[in-house]
Amino acid sequence: MVKFNEEKQNQKLEELKKGEAESLTKILSQKYGLPYVNLNLNPINIEALRYVKQDEAESAKIAPFNLIGKKIQVGILSPTNPKTLEAVENLEKKGLEPELFMTSEAGLDRVWERYQDLSSSVTSSGGALDVSSEEISNFLNKTSNLESIKQLIKENLESKESYRISKILEIMLSGALALKASDVHLEPEESYIRLRYRLDGVLTDVLNFDNVTYDLLLSRLKLLSNLKLNISGQAQDGRFSIKLREKDIEIRTSILPGAYNDAVVMRILNPEAIGVPLEELGIHPKLLKVLLYEISKPNGMILTTGPTGSGKTTTLYAFLKKIHSPGIKIITIENPIEYHLPGIVQTQTDDRAKQSLSKSLRSAFQGGGDQGEGYTFSEGLRSALRQDPDIIMVGEIRDKETAEIAINASLTGHLVFSTLHTNNAAGAFPRLIDLGVNPKVITSALNVVMAQRLVRRLCVDCKKKIALEGENKKIIEKILETIKDPEYLEGLDTDSIWEPVGCEKCNHTGFKGRVGIYEAVRSTEKIEEVVEKNPSEREIEEASKEQNILNMGQDGVIKALSGLTSLDELGRVVNLFEKF
Repeated sequence: MVKFNEEKQNQKLEELKKGEAESLTKILSQKYGLPYVNLNLNPINIEALRYVKQDEAESAKIAPFNLIGKKIQVGILSPTNPKTLEAVENLEKKGLEPELFMTSEAGLDRVWERYQDLSSSVTSSGGALDVSSEEISNFLNKTSNLESIKQLIKENLESKESYRISKILEIMLSGALALKASDVHLEPEESYIRLRYRLDGVLTDVLNFDNVTYDLLLSRLKLLSNLKLNISGQAQDGRFSIKLREKDIEIRTSILPGAYNDAVVMRILNPEAIGVPLEELGIHPKLLKVLLYEISKPNGMILTTGPTGSGKTTTLYAFLKKIHSPGIKIITIENPIEYHLPGIVQTQTDDRAKQSLSKSLRSAFQGGGDQGEGYTFSEGLRSALRQDPDIIMVGEIRDKETAEIAINASLTGHLVFSTLHTNNAAGAFPRLIDLGVNPKVITSALNVVMAQRLVRRLCVDCKKKIALEGENKKIIEKILETIKDPEYLEGLDTDSIWEPVGCEKCNHTGFKGRVGIYEAVRSTEKIEEVVEKNPSEREIEEASKEQNILNMGQDGVIKALSGLTSLDELGRVVNLFEKF
């Protein structure tokens, strides 16, 4: 008696159906003039899946199954499906070159099943790298120092997992967040790629890795940042964000062509790094008292000056947080919005439309009107801009139009905060004149100008006190002689200085965190007399001496004697021989 094996027969029937489906797909591929691929047997590169969401792939009946540089191989069920054609067009818009293959439904199903093998990070349509709180916390715990970051990256460089590129990028970014790095630098050399973090303003080597991995990593970064994959040897700028718990941390990507490959810098805009209270910035109590008085005024302008990365925006945010109250209307015009303040209307200019800050400021100041083509706001925000603001913050004054509108706003009952690129506080006055502002109204509008730099703080766990002697002693004594107010020198030990040592807590650098050094010039009658004569920086400095406010060199030396920083670190940021 022969037993009928129903399970075996069903299996054979299923295989027969699959075979017939594949045969039919082969025939259709010849009809449509497309190559055929059997995705039941073909190897799948799941890195290709990252460029199409699972629900979109299933809806469009497509399956990305391989990625070679900018070429992405895609299995499709039918070339006449409108959703399929739309999905292929979307891939082309991202700078990819889709190569289409006919495949069966079973082949599509097999590829779609591989979505579960993806890393915890996925690309959203808005260019966001979504990482779960649990996953990012895990990475942050593992990447507590440079050595652990280096080890984790090495492990993934040696891994054969198809999603290792995404893992490497996640570790790089998680390590940067754990160490509070401001930038991640990827610098191609002839035979290797160098990874560096900017920690406390100084570039620090992490490790070198191979060119093949970098090519894949570069493609991944370009896609995340909404940049064109098919363009190399040309500068590009983009952005994406990391969703960490309830915060969005923005990453600004800059690509610059180099001798061997494109170099990449990822700037990390972490809200935690910028939300520092005014009292904790390192401003000397005497200057802080002056600034608190000036920001309490109902109108006028307060400028912060200094090079990129000197903490100007952090200072402006600290001012806004200090004076913000429910009875005050504050509008900011920024690019980008780096720190979100509750209760304040924050707007962002649109670089792609080349929208100027001056147009944004005029819109806020005049109460609505034409906001310019490409300047995008939600309807609620446009409505809010029509309300008369009490305080306006402009991210940067860089042209005549913005300068004139900001000055006009400060003269007509508004308090205006902004930044200007000058080397010192005195330089702001001639700079505004160069921009075309009438010298006769500058001092009437301007309350105070503050210049600043950031120096690294000595690590409190390992810094060492040494005797002050030799050339260092001569430099400090010469600078201290220029400080006429004895109140600044009270309690200072002028016979010793502090130097860095290095320990595990500071990654053996001797420094942990940064502190500001500051100088300021107030608009007084004497300054007004000088400004009307189209003065130089030196003339402004001479006229401001009677204000009894420390310059950056003096403020820095006091911080060095107090053990906040070292003299060498101060000399890296400020030229101590220039004025003393």
